[in-house]
Amino acid sequence: MLLMLPAFIFLVAAYFPGRIKKIVKHPMLTAIKTWALAHLLVNGDLASIVLFGSFLAYAVYDRIALKHRRPTELIETPGPGSPRNDVIAVVLGLVFYAVFLIWLHPLLIGKPVVAM
Repeated sequence: MLLMLPAFIFLVAAYFPGRIKKIVKHPMLTAIKTWALAHLLVNGDLASIVLFGSFLAYAVYDRIALKHRRPTELIETPGPGSPRNDVIAVVLGLVFYAVFLIWLHPLLIGKPVVAM
């Protein structure tokens, strides 16, 4: 359950470029890998292994493929953002994590993560 916290922070950091994005390089793929790994660790049934394992394989494959691509100069990549964006990513990641953990996971997935 605690492994999901960085996934939410990485997810938000993909949209707020800062030092986190500069270090991780592709925070969206890192969020997918973290999410899939966290779910593989707690769910052992075949359906979960197929679902989350395929997401993990996709993210690992895409990250390796990104290393081998040549830049095309068709898209301008923004420079590193301000450190303020890292604070925004962490705070919003914490808020989204809490909201999803308490309310959205039982509502959307049908399985409560925390017992209330």
